[in-house]
Amino acid sequence: MSAGTPDGGGQPGRVKDAPGNGGSPPASPLDPRVEQRLHEVITRFRGVELRMADPDLSRDPDRIRSLGQERAELEAAALAAGELVGLVEEWQGALELRDGSAEPELREMAEAEVEALSRRIRTLEERARRLLVPGDPLSDRSAVLEIRAGTGGDEAGLFAADLLRMYQRYAEGRRWRMELMEFSEGIPGSVREAIFTVRGPGAYGTLRFESGVHRVQRVPATESQGRIHTSAATVAVLPEAEEVDVTLDPGDLRIDVFRSSGPGGQSVNTTDSAVRITHVPTGIVATCQDEKSQLKNRNKAMTVLRSRLLDRKVAEQEGARSRDRKAQVGTGDRSAKIRTYNFPQNRVTDHRIGLTLHRLESVLEGDLDPLLDALRLAADEERLQAELPGGGSGSGG
Repeated sequence: MSAGTPDGGGQPGRVKDAPGNGGSPPASPLDPRVEQRLHEVITRFRGVELRMADPDLSRDPDRIRSLGQERAELEAAALAAGELVGLVEEWQGALELRDGSAEPELREMAEAEVEALSRRIRTLEERARRLLVPGDPLSDRSAVLEIRAGTGGDEAGLFAADLLRMYQRYAEGRRWRMELMEFSEGIPGSVREAIFTVRGPGAYGTLRFESGVHRVQRVPATESQGRIHTSAATVAVLPEAEEVDVTLDPGDLRIDVFRSSGPGGQSVNTTDSAVRITHVPTGIVATCQDEKSQLKNRNKAMTVLRSRLLDRKVAEQEGARSRDRKAQVGTGDRSAKIRTYNFPQNRVTDHRIGLTLHRLESVLEGDLDPLLDALRLAADEERLQAELPGGGSGSGG
């Protein structure tokens, strides 16, 4: 059965209709809530196509555009759903034949067909489940990352530097561009705070689940007794905001300029090039002093401020959704301990999904995909469970 004919015949690309109420077919191999959601998508897609076929629609360009967008958003999920519904009906027919035939040879052929169809159904169901997850309009954005040393003194600053290098290596592997917005150092080789943009398609959607407390367990270089110390650093991942995302009233901004206190050449400490912008209604502050030019520092600080304001709005929305379901991955709670890096055991453990990898050095060199892929799948499943009939309040399967 080709992907272009999900109902197994007839018009190419046609979505198979949701079945009626006649008869009582054998039980479906699908999760009944997933199956119900598939039928809802098919019905909605067919409804959109019927409305688009209305000849009176030609007089309403805005409605044409709106329906066209809705159709495009539904099409991939509806086609996969139609194909999956068709496979389930074939599976049910093969099952009836296997259980109802008195001929051993026919039963054996039907059993082979049931097994083959079951494998195809499992494969397509995984794809359909991913397509049923609502898209996140911010996923394709670039990201703003903030790393701050937490508890643990100098060792926390050294660990924050390790995390900064880890994300730099990962970004290089993805051909993403990093730009430092703000940086402050503790002891040599450590990071007190680092704020930087990661620019590339899907950077925010890929890195967003890195937000939280990262904990390290290792023997510091200065530890003469060989005792293991525990330190921490926090990571925040924000979607890079565009001007249309956040409307800023100049009257709501307080802009202060001052002399830079960090590295930056001869201009440092001689001119008022550093910029601090405060959004008075929320108290959110963004500072930049890395550039010699006050204008460049102001532009960078404004980028960070907009992203923090957009992130605040996203966090409020996520918080409201999280209260309605038992979310482990997508809560956005940055005070939560999300991951432990244990050097003596060569172990990295992500506590949200219970995933442990014994390849710590590889992870710190930027090999993050095994973690990020698993987190994304878990988050997608959480969002799908919230979308399914009876979802919310932790009623996922």
